[in-house]
Amino acid sequence: MTLLRQPDIGYIPTPHNVTRSLLDFAKITPSDILYDLGSGDGRILIEAAKQWETRGVGIDIDPKRIQQAQENAETAGVDNLLEFRQEDLFKSDFREATVVFIYLLPHLNLRLRSRLQMQLKSGSRIISKDFDMGDWPPLHTLSLPAKTEDDEEVTLYYWQV
Repeated sequence: MTLLRQPDIGYIPTPHNVTRSLLDFAKITPSDILYDLGSGDGRILIEAAKQWETRGVGIDIDPKRIQQAQENAETAGVDNLLEFRQEDLFKSDFREATVVFIYLLPHLNLRLRSRLQMQLKSGSRIISKDFDMGDWPPLHTLSLPAKTEDDEEVTLYYWQV
């Protein structure tokens, strides 16, 4: 697949120390199907697959990130549980997901909101790092304090469809 447009945001990986916290916050289980929108190097999906044997789908528009994520999943020995797709997430199908993770800018969250609400089954969970969904109040929030001077505080938001 060719790159149809430029990415909406640059690649900003979620710190490894935040990954486990966000997966716990999402209440990930082995029966979940986790979608990571803007999946980057695949670290969140890989961690979920390693810890809970959770199946997952990563969607990213950047072919370099897709290749990197696939290689990382193979190295971790969980590539049989994960799929990485080079797609425009505003045109992607999320209906299979039971949990969706997003780390996008506020205007992109708002742009995705109705698509997520229409496609996801009742009970599906949405977790966003640092940015909310406008006037759709989250059921839960979690603040993770900075661990070092170089870290920033992280806020996680939790919605259920």
